[in-house]
Order: sequence, then structure tokens, then C-alpha cells
Amino acid sequence: MEKLYFILGCTACGKAAVGRQLARQLGAHILSVDSMKIYRRMNIGTATPSQAAQQEIPHHGIDLVEPSEPFSVAQYITAADTAIAAIRQQGAIPLAIGGTSLYIKALSEGLFEGPPGDPQYREELKRRIEAETATGLHEELARVDPVSAERIHPNDEKRLIRALEVFHQTGTPISQLQTQWDSAEKRYECVMIALRREKESQSRRINARVKKMVEMGLLDEVKSLLAEPPPLSRQAAQAVGYAEVISHLRGELTFDKAVEKIKINTRRLAKKQRTWHRRWATVQWFDIPDDESPQVTAGRILKEVNFE
Repeated sequence: MEKLYFILGCTACGKAAVGRQLARQLGAHILSVDSMKIYRRMNIGTATPSQAAQQEIPHHGIDLVEPSEPFSVAQYITAADTAIAAIRQQGAIPLAIGGTSLYIKALSEGLFEGPPGDPQYREELKRRIEAETATGLHEELARVDPVSAERIHPNDEKRLIRALEVFHQTGTPISQLQTQWDSAEKRYECVMIALRREKESQSRRINARVKKMVEMGLLDEVKSLLAEPPPLSRQAAQAVGYAEVISHLRGELTFDKAVEKIKINTRRLAKKQRTWHRRWATVQWFDIPDDESPQVTAGRILKEVNFE
């Protein structure tokens, strides 16, 4: 089975800098495992690597879709598998770097497939589409599974029917079932490397990152995105850093309060990521002291992990 190396860690822990250093020394390519870096022009708030960084080291999984477009886990897996195959064909090592746990889980173990189809119920839904178009079904899905409704276009009849079918059979949204950790399948031989910092150090780094984003022009980036037709997808608009600035622009928060809320929500996100990452029993953890450079951390990893 093909090997895939993951560099994990919660937001602002420094995994991107360490990953780039590893890539330089290994001649590797970087595969982003981040559900927000997939969007074009959402660069500052997602800490997307600069053009200079992308020119130095090949990056994949970035700028895949417009911010107005919904994007599913299945679409990411298709793009990631294609990138991994291309990287290996070039004789390079793929380094999957990111903190989006559902993407990591799906890439390493596969997607939830759900119960067998129900032909009778499917036919009923198809008749409804013929009678009232797919709009009514999409509205129904939005009531029972808003996460899936955001990701599935009203005209995508196949996925729309499947999502409603799964809910009909299980009483649970397919978007929720897809997060379950019951899969015994392995898509790759995964080597999980995770970076970890002390809580206070992590909080300081988050605050510093948010401050840098503001200085780089986060407010103007959000204004520019909102000025573009069509509007942002719900998925993009709810991203940490963007949702809070959008609330400010709507007059719901002062800018200073929006910035503080970004810091708070980023810390909450980091806590969730730490919890998810501990679910992988095979993770090899590397604790990073405040004064350690990415070069030193990468050196420690190279001494303990055999990349091939």
C-alpha cells in the first residue's frame, strides 16, 4: 500500500513552516488538507501560502473553487488522490499538511458509504422531481440536513436523492454519519506526524496570527469577496476570520470586537482539532518549545521518521 505522510497540528502551531522545511530537505510536494484553503482569493484569513512559497515548493489542494461554490469532502478526496498520484509519478514524496480533521479522516480511511439503496423510495423521490422539480427536495434536505444542503446543488439530483435516502433510512443526516470513526478500511499506509505546543504558547501564536492577518488587510479582503457576485457560499462565509468580519460589516460588531471574537473562535477551533487528532492511535507527537525554529523541529522529525 502506498505511503502518505501527514503533518498534523492545530491552527497556528507552525506545521506549515515545519512542513516547508521538510519539503525542502526531502524534495517533497505539499498537499493542503485544509477545508478553507480550497477557496480562491480567501488568502489572508486562511493563511494560504504566498506565491513565493508556492513557486519554491509545489503545492496542491489550494485554490480549487470559487468562494461562491459549495465543496464536498468527496470532491476534495478526488482532487487529493489525483494530486498524490501525480506527485508519486514525479518521484516525489507527498506531505499532507493541515488540520481539517474530516478531510484527514476521509483521505486516510475513506468516506462513509451508508446503507444500501432503497429503490422504492428513490422512485418516489424521482417522481416528486418530475412533478415539482428538485427545488422542493432541496428545501426538504435543508430542513433535515442543512450541512449537506449547503454542499449539494439543487440540480445535483443523484446526491440530493442519496442524502434524503440515507436520512429516510437512518434518521441521521448523512453529513453527520460521514464523521463517524468506524471505518476499518485504509486508503493509504498513513504516517501521522503531529506537532504540539503548550496551551499558553499556542494562544500567543493564535493572537499573533490574527494580528498579522488584520495588518495584512483581512478587512479589505472580506469587503472584496462580498462585493463579488455571486455571494459567498455558506461554507465559505462561516469560516473563522470571515464570519466575524462579515458580522462587523453588517453592523453587528465593532471591528475591535470582531477581532477579539476571531481570536476566541480560533482558540476553540484549535481545541477541537487537538481532540480529533488524539483519536489516531498511531500519531507520533513532537512537542515544540517556544524557542525552537522550524529547521530544528524538521531535523528532529527526520531523525525519527523514515520518509520514502
